[in-house]
Amino acid sequence: MHNKYQFQDQVVIVTGAGNGIGRATAIMMAEAGAHVFAGDVKHLEENRETFERLGIVEAVCDVRQESQVQALIEQAIDQYGRIDVLVNNAGIGMVKQIHQVSEEEWDACIDTNLKGTFLGCKHAIKYMLATGGGAIVNTASNAGLLPRAHDPVYSISKHAVVALTESLGLCHGKDNIRVNCVCPGPVGETGMMNDDIARAADPDGLTQSMIRASPIAAANKRMIRPQEVASAICYLASKDALMVSGTALRIDGGKSLGVPPQGM
Repeated sequence: MHNKYQFQDQVVIVTGAGNGIGRATAIMMAEAGAHVFAGDVKHLEENRETFERLGIVEAVCDVRQESQVQALIEQAIDQYGRIDVLVNNAGIGMVKQIHQVSEEEWDACIDTNLKGTFLGCKHAIKYMLATGGGAIVNTASNAGLLPRAHDPVYSISKHAVVALTESLGLCHGKDNIRVNCVCPGPVGETGMMNDDIARAADPDGLTQSMIRASPIAAANKRMIRPQEVASAICYLASKDALMVSGTALRIDGGKSLGVPPQGM
């Protein structure tokens, strides 16, 4: 997918960059000239050649651990002295009813999706304040716009990410720091989606039901692509979005708009 946005010599940090939306974003920004630092809990061999060619620096980063988030950000600071863009993308799913969720599962979901975003913002904003501003883009979900019955804990975590985005956008506009989030719908070719499909009793049936849940996805007979979300992240991080902050951008094929027409 062609990327019209330019990030020449900008310093960019992307978490959850090993696959899916994070990988697509890291590649897209690097191709647009950025110095990209890609954090993930594990490195995938399939990324090595592309990341090395584009100069993407990989670092092990469990976003639940403050020391690892801080180390990722300070790696960029040590090399370039600033951070221009932070993409808080790392996240996990949680498909369970609330009475079935253990304390450990709650902690894993909330800590990864919300605490990880908080930690990234906390440490990046400190440096952005000192260098005259920057842009932060958080990955929320359409589950952060409307409650979802099948994954309430995940929905809670993503609602909180939207609220964090709006709150920090309000707090730091005066500092020339913009904070936005994307709210994707059913995105294929991601670790989270692939895991859900692999665990399903009827993988093809689950895939088709997810496509049907999003009107435009259904009309095009496919899920959303990671590159389509990455393109939106690039927009929100770019100078073209200079006056955009506190926005939750839906990229869900209309899934969160309400009750779809009959026949879907």
